[in-house]
Amino acid sequence: MTELGPAIAELMPRAKSDLTALVAIPSVADPRQYPPEECRKAAQWVADAFTEAGLRDVHLVETPDGSHAVIGHRPPPPGAPTVLLYCHYDVQPPLDDAAWTTPPFTLTEREGRWYGRGTADCKGNIVMHLTALRALGDDVPVGIKFVAEGSEEQGTGGLEEYVVAHPEEFLADALLICDTGNAAVGVGTATTSLRGLANVTVTVNTLEGEIHSGMFGGPAPDALAALIQILATLRDPETGATRINNLDCEGSWEGVGYDEDQFRKDAAVLEGVRLTGTGSVADRLWARPAVTVLGIDAPPVVGSAAAVPATARARVSLRVPPGMDVEAARAALTAHLTGAAPWGARVEVEAESTGSPFRAATEGPAYGALGTAMRGVYGKPMAFLGQGGSIPLCNVLAGAFPRAEIILMGVEEPRCLIHAPNESVDPTEIAHMAHVEARFLQEYAAAFSR
Repeated sequence: MTELGPAIAELMPRAKSDLTALVAIPSVADPRQYPPEECRKAAQWVADAFTEAGLRDVHLVETPDGSHAVIGHRPPPPGAPTVLLYCHYDVQPPLDDAAWTTPPFTLTEREGRWYGRGTADCKGNIVMHLTALRALGDDVPVGIKFVAEGSEEQGTGGLEEYVVAHPEEFLADALLICDTGNAAVGVGTATTSLRGLANVTVTVNTLEGEIHSGMFGGPAPDALAALIQILATLRDPETGATRINNLDCEGSWEGVGYDEDQFRKDAAVLEGVRLTGTGSVADRLWARPAVTVLGIDAPPVVGSAAAVPATARARVSLRVPPGMDVEAARAALTAHLTGAAPWGARVEVEAESTGSPFRAATEGPAYGALGTAMRGVYGKPMAFLGQGGSIPLCNVLAGAFPRAEIILMGVEEPRCLIHAPNESVDPTEIAHMAHVEARFLQEYAAAFSR
């Protein structure tokens, strides 16, 4: 097998240069916030880079939600398997620019980490793929199919629909979904389960319009207060655990755990603030439904009037663990919200698209090859963890290719603070995971030739 470590070390300055260029493109796939041409620019950058890295016919395809996926391939040597490499080039918005220590779309090195929106999720994984392919050069021992999604963070499902319509473009023996990461820096990890997602918007109406709080406040039903009472019923008042009528909220996780002190540190929980829920941290993260109020439409503090609110609205997210039907979970959430309305307030619940939970089968040759690669690079056995997030594409691919092995891995680890201000990546994780990926391709090809 090709000696990969020195080659990857030589490629890391180029990896930093590539990531700097990618982070500089504000590819937020929401035209309400950023111009669509920024996503198109990022897509073209990805297409050009992977063409240079040896893939063929790398091109942009428009998916049903209007975003562009980047697709390419490299044919397999005779008798060799084919591996799909996945990533996405769109990113979350910066959220609060003032909360960033350095500009969000400028890669900045600080204390050994590279900061900037997308450095980890998921442009760091794009660079990981590039570095692995460049380290192998012309000696890529498997067939490659490549796809970079353009709207993953928006959850609008464009690539999922495209896969269903064009499955032949994605058929492979093993699928590397590189949008997760390690349990910690230096701990090679495969993610084996994902929670699904069911988001809804709940609107509460109590009056035909706002009225003066001095003249009518008291008997006049306050829509915002009603909404607050409804949302409060979604959690146990003592423990803060998710509590939704007719939904099992007591699952348990049987894999590797998550140390509570480490979780507090990773999540930056303020001193003296208790974690919510019961059971182990892993139970709460990976085996139980979890509700989050993502946003509320209500009068702002600055500029608010002395008026009783007539309407209020909230966006509520429900994470759904493997083994639970996502549509049934959404129905239970909807019924709970509607049934919790006080004072006869009128409640409407509007559903968004859902994503089903996922659990990987880990007994095949691809996982065996990955375990060998992880041990070779990190010097310890591969860890298996759950993931609280959702990647709906996994279920689409599993349905389209039931015999293929699906592996979730990548450069993201808890300190990356993905989706939050001051996102960052540890460059050693890019180097090590690029090494893992390249070595995996070698090991997987060797397993097929035996």
